[in-house]
Formats: sequence, C-alpha cells, structure tokens
Amino acid sequence: MIGRDLLHKMKEKACFSSPLTPDAKKGGGKFSRQVTHGSYLMKGKSNRPMEDYLVSEQKMIDEDALGLFAIYDGHMGHAVANYLQLNLFDNILKQGDFWTDIKIAIKSAYQKTDKEILEKSFELGKGGSTAVNAILINGQKLVVANVGDSRAVISKKGVAKQLSVDHDPTREKKMIESKGGFVSNLPGDVPRVDGQLAVARAFGDKSLKKHVTSEPDIAVQTIDDDVEFLILASDGVWTVMSNQDAVNSIKAIKEPHAAAKHLVDEALSRKSRDDISCVVVRFQ
Repeated sequence: MIGRDLLHKMKEKACFSSPLTPDAKKGGGKFSRQVTHGSYLMKGKSNRPMEDYLVSEQKMIDEDALGLFAIYDGHMGHAVANYLQLNLFDNILKQGDFWTDIKIAIKSAYQKTDKEILEKSFELGKGGSTAVNAILINGQKLVVANVGDSRAVISKKGVAKQLSVDHDPTREKKMIESKGGFVSNLPGDVPRVDGQLAVARAFGDKSLKKHVTSEPDIAVQTIDDDVEFLILASDGVWTVMSNQDAVNSIKAIKEPHAAAKHLVDEALSRKSRDDISCVVVRFQ
C-alpha cells in the first residue's frame, strides 16, 4: 500500500545517464559512436496513480554494448506496466536465438511475457499495457518492437521517421472481427476493441485477450552518421504532437535528459492530460 501511495503522489521523475564510449567496450572495434540517453516522466491530470514506466540503460554483455530503452504505458492500473519494466528485457536477452535471429527472440519473449502476465492476473489484475522497446547493438544497429500506441521516432538529417506502428483498432478491425470481436466508437469518440480498449495490441487485458494480441511489429534501423537521435514516448506526447513537431522541438538540445524534459513540457503546454513518459537517445 505504501508503494502505491508513493506512486500516486509522484509528480515527476527524471533519469540521467553516463555516456557509453568506444573505450568502454573491451574489443573497441564495434562500438564506434558515443551514445548518451536521458528520460523524464510526468503524472497526468487524472486522479488515478501514475501508470507509465520506462527503461533507459546501457550495459556490456561480454564484448557487446547494448542500449536498452523502453516505454510502458499501463491502463486499468499500473501493475502490468511495472511487470514489463522489471521483466521484458530480461526475457528478451534470455532467448537462445537473441544473437542469431533477434526478431524471433523478441516475438518469443513478447509471447512468453504476456503468458506470464495472464497467469498472474490474480496478482496483477485484469489491466494491461502498451510497450515500445528499442535495443541498440554496438551503437550501430537499432531494433524496435512495439504493441500499442507508444512510439519510436528517429531524427535523420532533421526529418522524423517513425519506426513503430500505431495499433489503432480501426487499422486492425478485420483481424479483431476475425477473432469474434468488434470495433466501436461508442462510448466516446475514439475506436475501441469491444467498446473498451483504444488500442488493438497490448500486454495483459485478460478479458479481451481473445481479440487483442501481444504480437509485436518489429523494425531494424542502421544508425549511420545521418541519424541524430531517437525518441521513445507514450501517447501523452503523440496525441498533441506530430512526429516532426517532436523532432523540431528538441533538435537543438544536445543533452538528452534536458531534451526529454523539454518534450514533456511542450506536450503539457499543448494541453496533454495523460501520463507522459519520454526517453531520448543521442548519437554523437
């Protein structure tokens, strides 16, 4: 109960990072660019507890430098998003084919994690969470996977490029209907699966699981000299800003924590009322 009260009172949380440089890698040859990252969270205007969680870290695994970045946006409670923060990357990295077929590894880990969440529904509740995960390998290869409407966007020569896929119920209507579900704009004014959930893919959501999948979309992006930075953010940003708006807003801000905070502040100034979480990764 104490943890829930503290989470409810939390208004903002800032996360800082130290750069992982080429010298930090034992082999020295693969990791060719300095990578810095920062993050920021802000509780929304609602009376419910904060439901966003994030991951923003870099680590060495043997001779490889990995950047692990994620946004988890919970709904109907924060327990599922918290579980993802604690477990999803571990499940991905434990897959035997992580280094040989990372897409298969990610899909397997998403399926495994969703199964764990459903099996723990008595403990975690019947809520769910969207997710966008980004794995940076040796500063050169970026792999993004997502379910839901949190986004991954890169700036390439100042032009925004979305790497994730917004899983809107209207876009996935045929798939939902093929499983016996339906999409309705009632109640409210946004399309919802079975009139309840405003995203077509998510972790958890036990009561809707027959119609809502946790199958991720996956994109691979080479980080060359034209890619300046990566933004991961929950829909508290994207409901009030376009991808290019977000890139333009922080392109001159070199320090990633300051950039993440500025992006959150900009979303608030545009009347975003949702919880907002943001990770910015800079490629020097």
